[in-house]
Amino acid sequence: MDNFTFYAPTYFVFGKDTENEVGEYVRKFGGSKVLIHYGGGSVVRSGLLDRVKASLESKNIAYVELGGVKPNPRSGLVYEGIELCQRENVDFVLAVGGGSTIDSAKAIAAGAVYEGDFWDFYQGKKVDYALPIGTILTISAAGSEGSPDSVITYEDGMYKRGASGEAWRPKFSILNPALTQTLPPYQTACGITDILAHLYERYLTNTKDVEVTDRMIEALMLTMIQEGPKAVADSEDYESRANIMWAGMMAHNNSCGVGRTQDWTSHDVEHELSAIYDCAHGAGLAVTMPAVFTYNMNHDVKRFVQVACRVWGCEMNEEHPEVTAKEGIERLRNFLISIGMPKNFEELGAKEEDIERLAHNACYGDARTGTIGGFVELQEEDVKNIYRLML
Repeated sequence: MDNFTFYAPTYFVFGKDTENEVGEYVRKFGGSKVLIHYGGGSVVRSGLLDRVKASLESKNIAYVELGGVKPNPRSGLVYEGIELCQRENVDFVLAVGGGSTIDSAKAIAAGAVYEGDFWDFYQGKKVDYALPIGTILTISAAGSEGSPDSVITYEDGMYKRGASGEAWRPKFSILNPALTQTLPPYQTACGITDILAHLYERYLTNTKDVEVTDRMIEALMLTMIQEGPKAVADSEDYESRANIMWAGMMAHNNSCGVGRTQDWTSHDVEHELSAIYDCAHGAGLAVTMPAVFTYNMNHDVKRFVQVACRVWGCEMNEEHPEVTAKEGIERLRNFLISIGMPKNFEELGAKEEDIERLAHNACYGDARTGTIGGFVELQEEDVKNIYRLML
């Protein structure tokens, strides 16, 4: 196990109707003028936004609003939010929505107290300061409600990039599983896929003797395999959605990723797909993960065998362990298909003729230096080969 530090100070409020307490928690963490940031649609139709406003008003907390967040959140709205925060002297950012809304809120929170271009953070600048952030989660997927991470698409070139900084860990996050019951099955399945991806990105490590975090990751994977299909089949199943919501947070607040190297190849490869085609991130990961794992399997067959046996219930082939490893990858792929995820480029809406562009952007686009991957270092030709496995 490698040396590590771990600090995760987010105050979690979990359960039914907890969104009605948001005013109390904004006040607790020092907010007096709030930016309410959200997408639209169900947040408005369900009455959630009105309940949030009522709670803030009950504590005499002023607010301004900025809606319009889209999946794969865009830089243009971030710039608008930064200007609004500075003009209105906002001192707290409240994200009401899923990972896209929370990621956009984080970018705004950092940009509002920074004299330069917020995109500097997505090109490697450290995030030292940000306005305090709170969240009300409506989609179990990204884990951004407990993480120091954010992903934004820069519209000049359509580069989708991530950034990280401890200043971005939310002060509090309100998690009411009932708020996810209005999601269509496809969106629920995309969230399940994203959570599994966050777990695999940590599982694929070159660090030896990390049994405790291996077992934590495996337990969360098993939870998703058990509870995921229930939530997709029955939107009213509160208990399955409760388990998924907490698993999503645990998968990405990095408690199960400490002391070990991590991969993130699947995310880097997928980000080019959702940047160009605007497909759902989870759907892109469903197509990307099996291809990446197949391509990288021989780097450490034992690691793929371990997850195949411990999580996917494969029998160990002592003579040919690579057979077991491949079976584990195939069982993952079949699971994702079974919950309604796409299986190839065609179903995702991606095009073979774009592979050259996709691979080049992944490796060289927007200040990248030619390679990606934490488990296996991959060059542009490798990335092309991975995309070809998705056809």
